[in-house]
Amino acid sequence: MPGRTVLITGASRGIGWATSRRLAGQRHTVVGIARTAPGEDFPGRLYRCDLADTEATGRVLETIAREHRVDVVVNNVGVAVPEPLGEVALSSLETVLDLNVRTAVQVTQAFVQGMRERGWGRIVNVTSRSVFGARRRSSYAAAKSALAGLTRTWALELAMDGITANAVAPGPVETDLFRASHPAGGEAEARVLRSLPMGRLGRPDEVAAAIAFLIGEDAGFITGQMLCVDGGGSIPGR
Repeated sequence: MPGRTVLITGASRGIGWATSRRLAGQRHTVVGIARTAPGEDFPGRLYRCDLADTEATGRVLETIAREHRVDVVVNNVGVAVPEPLGEVALSSLETVLDLNVRTAVQVTQAFVQGMRERGWGRIVNVTSRSVFGARRRSSYAAAKSALAGLTRTWALELAMDGITANAVAPGPVETDLFRASHPAGGEAEARVLRSLPMGRLGRPDEVAAAIAFLIGEDAGFITGQMLCVDGGGSIPGR
């Protein structure tokens, strides 16, 4: 399925960066939005924008809509603020919900009508294993659970328009976001590894492979689903 135009948020690092490279290698046109540029050449067109700024996000989306016909939206950008329940700051809660949920709604709204008019589209939301519960992750679990609910809702609304909406739920993945709260060799990392039947962290390219599958023609009869890429970490009874 070459030739689709894919918009990826948070495209310059971690899962977004791995997805950008994979899809560009499959001959898709990659359009990225990120606050910072990657350390090497971006494999497509990168628009610099702080997606936490609603007005700036609106402006960059208008520019992208003028310059590209977006067929696929990958809502990948996110932020986590680890806090136990008794210490959750309301400002942190608002920040995490805003960047994970509001941004996904705003970005998808900008391009879904074009998908409807063409009778084809793909939406992939990057959620998290935390939707099943995670210690010290009240804000993040709430935001990613909301994104999972949006996925199912959009799938119902858009199915007759030839548009699928699915989610990928990574477990712990070797990214800067993970390392910010789980230093290598520390107890926090060891605790996470004990929760994973495979006993290792995931790689960004493994999540990117799942995203690439869900935007392809072979996944055309799959919608409203969440694919866990977590080394078995979401299996009940583990």
